[in-house]
Amino acid sequence: MTKLTQIQFNMEYKVIKNEKEYHKALNRLEKIFDAKKGTKEGDELELLSLLIDKYEQEKYPIDLPDPIDAIKFRMEQLGYKQKDLALAIGLKSRVSEILNRKRKLTLVMIRKLSDVLSIPTDVLVKDY
Repeated sequence: MTKLTQIQFNMEYKVIKNEKEYHKALNRLEKIFDAKKGTKEGDELELLSLLIDKYEQEKYPIDLPDPIDAIKFRMEQLGYKQKDLALAIGLKSRVSEILNRKRKLTLVMIRKLSDVLSIPTDVLVKDY
């Protein structure tokens, strides 16, 4: 039996389907969390992480944030003011209208904001 076959044989994991299996996987993950990469436990850690992530994405999906909230949050992180965004998308009054939800983002604005603020375009195109 090859080393790979032994590892596969010893790790009998399957797709997580319920909360009991999920918590069991989390407990095991906690025990082997510091496993070194390339070891048996390191491989187990990687596999468990993938299974847990898949379950969490299906069971607890996270919606994309509101575009305006994302812009405001990123501005705060970067220490930007409205005048800083005006350089990218036009007048300061236009930025104010957008941040107060009185004006919708255009495709050109979305592209520029994505570049300036490093916000993914799929967040900015979301309806609000």
